Amino acid sequence: MTVVAALGLWAAGAADLPDGAFARVVAATVVTAVGGTVEFAGGAGVVADTEAGLTVTPLSVTLAGTLVVAAGFLRPLRHRAVTGSRELAGWAARIAVVWLVVLLALALPARHTFRISLGDDTVGDIGDLFGVTPEVGFAANVPQTLGFGMLWLLGVLVLALLVSPGAPLPARLLRFQESVRRAAFAMVALLLAYVALGAVVGLVVAATRGHAADTFAAILLGLPNLVWLAFTIGLGATWHGRVDGPFGLPMPPLLEEVLRTPDVSTVDLGTLAAHDGRVWWLPVVDAVLLLAAAFLMAARSPARMRSRQHAVHMAVALVLTVLMICLVGRVSAHLGLSVLGIGDLGGGLGGELLLRPDVWSALGWAALWGLVTGFVGGLSARRVHRRGQAGVAPGPSDSTPSA
Repeated sequence: MTVVAALGLWAAGAADLPDGAFARVVAATVVTAVGGTVEFAGGAGVVADTEAGLTVTPLSVTLAGTLVVAAGFLRPLRHRAVTGSRELAGWAARIAVVWLVVLLALALPARHTFRISLGDDTVGDIGDLFGVTPEVGFAANVPQTLGFGMLWLLGVLVLALLVSPGAPLPARLLRFQESVRRAAFAMVALLLAYVALGAVVGLVVAATRGHAADTFAAILLGLPNLVWLAFTIGLGATWHGRVDGPFGLPMPPLLEEVLRTPDVSTVDLGTLAAHDGRVWWLPVVDAVLLLAAAFLMAARSPARMRSRQHAVHMAVALVLTVLMICLVGRVSAHLGLSVLGIGDLGGGLGGELLLRPDVWSALGWAALWGLVTGFVGGLSARRVHRRGQAGVAPGPSDSTPSA
């Protein structure tokens, strides 16, 4: 996770931060990637005020950590059909102890203070007159970081057991294998497919359209944020957001163009297509990948399950997946500075970035898509179920009587 965060921040230009702040920003980025809290504070005496805040999860870093931790947890449990609850708890406890040390090593140095330039205009002259040197700093909240980081680890371990087809389960949980594990595996495969597709598109853009550093920064820090946002928009979901001032995060020019308005903008298929008609391919990509995920889920399920059961399982799984995207995909960032009341989030002194979903409409569209694709996937997987299944041996009453 540290390597991915460092490379992404380096591509974004953070290596040029003054006073050796780069390593501390990397630590703060990893902290936010695992659910930790980074608090901002600032000031410049009685004649000036600074304000900053950031709520964003760098999901590329989160995904890297999730894959590594899950693989490490499942490796000792491979080649088994059933395991005991004590053994699972033992391995989880070992990982938790190591993870707690890692969180402390990240949270403690994740703090720094920056000086803000007032510029050469009137505000700068006032600042020079009064000797104002505004500062804004960040610091990880250690207790909250430890708490949320441990919850993140617990979620990753549970998800690893749910998703991995070869991971052993305690005997009492085997009855949930048919209804939960196949659907969870299909959803994870769907999300990873979007990330892989987004990475290919990003590499092509970096190679053909220039601005390679910005593109790699977006890939290494927020690729899932972007592609999973596109996934929900393709389903029909609506997001609301705004970009103001020079402050921003790496994002495609199309999204920034839609968001950079005086008021809060609506981000959906219609508003994006008004700037680029190729956005209408998003529902097509969604349909293809959702049908593939539904087929994968149905093909791995027992043949006795009906298509309507697959539809319900797919709908529930997709609703939970979209809910997760809505929760982790929110973005709220602002930087404000005022001197004697002049400035205050305006001009070149500050900026704001906001992105939030319309949750209920997103979940409604997810349920509809899940029901339809799950039913179609169940129908298309019927022939697959019949392959390689052993027939039931005839009993004595079924044998043909001899003459």
